[in-house]
Parts: sequence; structure tokens; C-alpha cells
Amino acid sequence: MAIHPALISWREELRTYLVRGMAYVSALVVVSVVAAQLGQSPAVKSVIKPVHRPEWVTVERPFPAFALAIPEAASQPANYAIRRHASGGGRKDILTLGAPDGVTPFLQVEIYRPGGELKAFGPSAATIGKDAEGLGPADVRAIDGPLASKFGPLSLVTFQTTTGAARYCLGFTRVWNDPMLRLSGWFCQRENFVRESTLACALDRLTLLSAGSEPKVGALFAQAELNRSYCGQRDPLLAATPKYHLLWKALTSRAEPRRIGR
Repeated sequence: MAIHPALISWREELRTYLVRGMAYVSALVVVSVVAAQLGQSPAVKSVIKPVHRPEWVTVERPFPAFALAIPEAASQPANYAIRRHASGGGRKDILTLGAPDGVTPFLQVEIYRPGGELKAFGPSAATIGKDAEGLGPADVRAIDGPLASKFGPLSLVTFQTTTGAARYCLGFTRVWNDPMLRLSGWFCQRENFVRESTLACALDRLTLLSAGSEPKVGALFAQAELNRSYCGQRDPLLAATPKYHLLWKALTSRAEPRRIGR
């Protein structure tokens, strides 16, 4: 059967158009790729700086778990801070009374309940030297023999400050394994090293407000209250919070007791 000449001509023309169309599209693709390459700006290698994350994070609105009532220092600035370990979950309650770089006495008490960030506590001198870094501690020395307190025997160190006003400080630490807890801090003044009895009297005023979900901490402080000496006056009916004027020489007039915490 013979094919009509018109059909043969149509098929040949269609084939020609397809080849031309494909060539046209290919040319457009090549031109687009070349244009894109020419229009690109040179690659800029940016340096990614690592974000510094602090090891300890300060709680913005701390709910006090402890209190420290010092009637002799009613006019002094007081502060309560809570810090959480960013990864381990440990907690530090830090109570301060006085200016850290001023001329008046300065007391800091820290209750540290570690989480997964710490397996064991370090020696007393190393602990105080590191924690008091902001004061520029110099000549840190351990004192032979513990100091008796309502929390049991305290390990003591002495040091001098090199930041701010020069002062003499008596540092202390006491650790427990069950519950895992460390009580530490320091008491500083200008004239001379703080008397050990003065420090024991200051810590006699430290009390627990709330143990939260840690009943062993509550039991620890309850036992400490049974050992309370009331700054040498053991009868709470006669002198529940006696004024011990060596505790804070800055007191010049009678005022309402200064209390850190609720």
C-alpha cells in the first residue's frame, strides 16, 4: 500500500521541528547555567564563633530556702541568690550581708547541694580559694583543728583580700555525704581576722525555711537546731536571738533585725 506524499512530508517536517525544539531548549539551559554562574558572588567563608554558656545560671526570682537573721547588722545591704548548674542540676543558695569590697564587715554563706556535676567535694582551702576569687584571696592558710558549731565541726582557713578594701577573712567549710551538701563561706573585717567564736555565732543564726523534696536536708537542720548555743546563751527563753556586738561592729543604733531570706 503506497503512502500518500503529503503524509511523508508531514512526518519529516515534524521530526525537523522536534530536533530544532530540543536544540533550542538545550541552548536555553546552557545559557541559564552560565548566567547563574556569572551572577554568583564569590563564596564567603564565615567563621562561626562558639556561644559561651555559663556553667552556673542565676535564678531570676529566687525563692529562699534558708534565712540568716543578724540583728547587729540592720543597716547593711543583704542579698539572697540561687544558682543552678547548667548541665548537672546542682543548686547553690548564697546569702550575703555587707558590701564585698567595702570597709564594713562582710559575711557570705553558701549552701551547695550538688547534682550530676560533682562526685566528691574538694579540700577546704582549695574550695575557699576558688569560691572567693572575686575578693582576690591571698595567703590562704588552713587552720589546725576544727571549730565547733551547731552544724558540727567546721574546717577553717584564713586569707586576706586584695580586691577592694583590704580585709582579713576567716573561711569555713562543712560537708555531708548523706545528704550530699556543703556549707561554706567566709566572714571578713578590716581590723584583724574574725574571731572563731564570732563566726560560730553568725552561723548559729542560719535556719532552714523549706527543705522542698529533700527530707534529709530538713532532718540535718532540725538536728542543728538542737545543737544551737544561742551565741553562748543556751536558754532560748532568756535570749532567743541575743545581740552579740562583736558579730557586727558596724552597728551604731538599735534597729529592726536584718534577715536574709523571708
